[in-house]
Amino acid sequence: MTPMPTLRTAAEIPVSGRAAPPTWLVVALACAGQFLVVLDVSVVNTALPSMRADLGLSAPGLQWVVNAYTIAFAGFMLLGGRAGDLYGRKRMFLVGLALFTLASLAGGLAQEGWQLLAARAVQGLGAAVLAPSTLTILTSAVPEGAARARAIATWTAVGGGGGAAGGLVGGVLVDGLSWRWVLLINVPIGAVVLAGALLWLVESRAGDGRRIDLPGALLVTAGLATLAYGIVQTEAEGWASAETLVPLAAGAALIGLFLLVEARTKVPLMPLKLFRRRSVSSANVAMFLCGSAMFCMWFFMTLYAQNVLGYSPLDAGLALVPSSLAVILGSKVAPRLMPVVGARNVAVLGALVAAAGFGWQSTMTADGAYLTTIMFPGILMMLGAGLSATPLAALATSGAEPGEAGLVSGLINTSRTMGGAIGLSVMSTIAAARTGGGVSPEALTEGYALVFRTGGGVLLVGVVLMLVWLPRVAPPAVR
Repeated sequence: MTPMPTLRTAAEIPVSGRAAPPTWLVVALACAGQFLVVLDVSVVNTALPSMRADLGLSAPGLQWVVNAYTIAFAGFMLLGGRAGDLYGRKRMFLVGLALFTLASLAGGLAQEGWQLLAARAVQGLGAAVLAPSTLTILTSAVPEGAARARAIATWTAVGGGGGAAGGLVGGVLVDGLSWRWVLLINVPIGAVVLAGALLWLVESRAGDGRRIDLPGALLVTAGLATLAYGIVQTEAEGWASAETLVPLAAGAALIGLFLLVEARTKVPLMPLKLFRRRSVSSANVAMFLCGSAMFCMWFFMTLYAQNVLGYSPLDAGLALVPSSLAVILGSKVAPRLMPVVGARNVAVLGALVAAAGFGWQSTMTADGAYLTTIMFPGILMMLGAGLSATPLAALATSGAEPGEAGLVSGLINTSRTMGGAIGLSVMSTIAAARTGGGVSPEALTEGYALVFRTGGGVLLVGVVLMLVWLPRVAPPAVR
């Protein structure tokens, strides 16, 4: 990638006397951090059957191997973004990456199911501190315009590639070593990125000295976790049972209390005034809907390949390689289309392409051929994901004040990840309800097919929302 000029803003306070490193190096380090945190959302999917056999996890427990990470990731990401603005983006990058790496080590060495789930939750916390800094470091180093769009596209492609590569990496490690290495592999990689960031990144922060809103972070995380638990309970207890309704009501109450706290506190974790900005509110809602559908794709495609078609973990990972390449292609094509047809139209196009892929995937059968039940629909789903993510991220972060950069970056990441966490819980319940407890290939296929039909419908709702609500032109950057 061609080196890009470094942006300096008056509101940013550098706290290092060293000269700024080349912009390409900043982008590379930011993307490496993003790759790791997104990789760990999907890398465990191919290892789930092995984890279940080794640690005696239940079917809901398998969901929590994924959701313990994603809920902590989503719930604390706003806190991570604000902490980066106040205490330094480099510092939070280092703290988050160190926590993530140590938790990966603990998860890889887990001997009981609860130890694995606890390690995954701490991993999610580390990722929540790290991820907003990756986008903020990048957008602070690259000026608004075509150069930043290319940088965000690279960041999106690397993140999408991390999610897509998770299946292949997980398959190779599970088949060649054991499921533990899907977590242990983060340790040497994290150490290398940590050393590079320590040596080459230059510290900066907004410098306003405000405190962070820890009560808000705890409330939103507890609310999300409780809602997800209530949704998971529907699989065994049904929607009308007290075991389901109580946590759902408690989760909704916690989210409501979070919003009340944010409206009254002097230094909110999520200033509600941000949502008066049309580009922020519309892009985040659209990202939430897209994330709720697209995040589930890897989970259910991996289960379909292994539990129905009989693929090994490695074969399942290899089967998803074309879709891995498709999400990278979509992310790189998007910034070339945005100046020509507009960011909103590119986001809509991406969601439509993805919805077509979801519709095709919903025609899967218990004896489906690879080309028509995995490869081609997977390519469409992930090509659409790559096309839509870049313009939505660009619209959400455009016009942000320097002191809000980390917060807005954290917010768009939170929307995508929160949508994925809640979406996975809902989709798993939908699949379980359709199978009715059946474990035959035919019963499982019916459940998975319904999930993809539902995901396609969610994406079409997102298309309508984007056409009506997303601004045609991104607002000018605040200087």
